[in-house]
Amino acid sequence: MVSVGRIVQEESLRQFKEMGTDILTIEKEFGGGGPPGSGAAKSALRLDTVLAIPSRCPGIAAVAPSVRGNGDISFNGKKLERSSPMGVTASFLDINKLTMEEGRFLSDLDEQSRYCVIGSQVAAELQKQGAARLLGSKIRLGDNLFTVIGVTNEVPQGGMRRFEPNEMIYLHITTGLRVFANAEIQSITARVSNGTTNNAARDQVMAYVASLGKGQAVRITSPEEIIAQMEKQMQMFTLLLGAIGSISLIVGGVGVMNVMLVSVTERRREIGIRRALGAKRGDIRGQFLIESVILSLIGGLLGIIFGIGASWLIAHFAKWQFALSFSAILLGVGVSNAVGIFFGYYPARQASLLDPIVALKSD
Repeated sequence: MVSVGRIVQEESLRQFKEMGTDILTIEKEFGGGGPPGSGAAKSALRLDTVLAIPSRCPGIAAVAPSVRGNGDISFNGKKLERSSPMGVTASFLDINKLTMEEGRFLSDLDEQSRYCVIGSQVAAELQKQGAARLLGSKIRLGDNLFTVIGVTNEVPQGGMRRFEPNEMIYLHITTGLRVFANAEIQSITARVSNGTTNNAARDQVMAYVASLGKGQAVRITSPEEIIAQMEKQMQMFTLLLGAIGSISLIVGGVGVMNVMLVSVTERRREIGIRRALGAKRGDIRGQFLIESVILSLIGGLLGIIFGIGASWLIAHFAKWQFALSFSAILLGVGVSNAVGIFFGYYPARQASLLDPIVALKSD
């Protein structure tokens, strides 16, 4: 259980780091904390203002603003499930570390165009609905018809992206701002320039936004903050799995105790003979305690083998990187010994307290 938790933690952090630690997420700040009706609501971010960030902030190399849309999406009259439109710029592909499977991505020449690029899951849905050729297919977004010009490669779920790339239908941001209802830029992904720290780049962006005047405010998140939060959450997740696993330890310990109690009952005559030949109570107690520890150790070793195999299978089928937790193995061996000693002591003590005469009379 602990190994699976460790694998999930490592995979989550790997996906977060694959985009690089030089990425800042800039989001529009909603509300100004003033009383209702005070006019404290934040103004929408303008596209030209956002695109000017790299020129006004030397610490930012590139920005990729995006706008989310909604509404009915269909192909050949059939509704597409689990798909969502998004307006983006040409830099969106590189900053988000996406790659093309076929066709091309949107460029600056596609402003106000009716072209779109689809994710791998949307492409699979089109093929299920009978699309013989993806490029050139027509997708209807509300009352607008868009032509597919590219398909992105499949991307593992998770990471720092605030969207699911495989379910996206990408339009040019100028088209999205025009066709989406109540559309406005709410999220911007920015790449920090080489030689500039994330904090310095953040300060530059905050100063630039402040210079735009009242009504403009953003919230900036750096990878370090997100990764730190993720590590705390994953540690709690691993502790939870360990707590669930401890329940099986208690059940197994009770099983060990029952086996040893049955063994004591069946070997009363043997205990009586040993006591009659001079064995002390401590010898009897030590014998049964060692047997319970050996029983627990064998179970622990089998559990380690099974645990490693199960963890590998989970990582293999989930397409995660397999990670072996040696601390979990040592913990498993140690806990197995502890369970054997703790639950084996009572049967061992019962065996040592048997009266030799009564034990010899038993069948």
